[in-house]
Amino acid sequence: MSLAVTTLILAGQEGSRPMKFAKLLVPLDGSALAETALPTAIQLAKEQGGSLSLVRAVEAWGVTSDVVEAEIRVVREAEQYLAKLADLLRANGYDRVDTSVWYGAPARSIVDAAFAHKADLIVMTSHGRGGISRLIMGSVAESVLRGTTTPILLLRAGGAGVFPPDGKAQRVQASAEGSIA
Repeated sequence: MSLAVTTLILAGQEGSRPMKFAKLLVPLDGSALAETALPTAIQLAKEQGGSLSLVRAVEAWGVTSDVVEAEIRVVREAEQYLAKLADLLRANGYDRVDTSVWYGAPARSIVDAAFAHKADLIVMTSHGRGGISRLIMGSVAESVLRGTTTPILLLRAGGAGVFPPDGKAQRVQASAEGSIA
């Protein structure tokens, strides 16, 4: 995948200027789908001279006699997962990468991590859930969008579903006389 974008301008903002992405935050959930954001994030970071922060949010689920042990286990698993990814990136010539595990709900963790890391851009992949699945599980991407002022580059992975929005739309144009055609 090749990106043609190396500089983004936020139109409509007073004093619009090119954005510099010194710190890119990449939230990962352990799935191959989430990891599809990595090539784009790496390319942007290289082009911008930036660094990557790989982030994973975890929570212990299920019935267990030792809640603390379950929490420690999921955090350790997440640390190992991120360490392997960071080592893979370093082995492939990209060493400006750090990792962090956050305990808590995914969207809240991503928003808090972006603030703590002073991220200039969040690069994430949407699972593209729709219908009942989205209703039950919610949309982490949408919650992150609503919860942060950090710009987000939301990528659609090849396996993500496409669900057209409800409603109707048509293109219209106002004529010089003020009528709509």
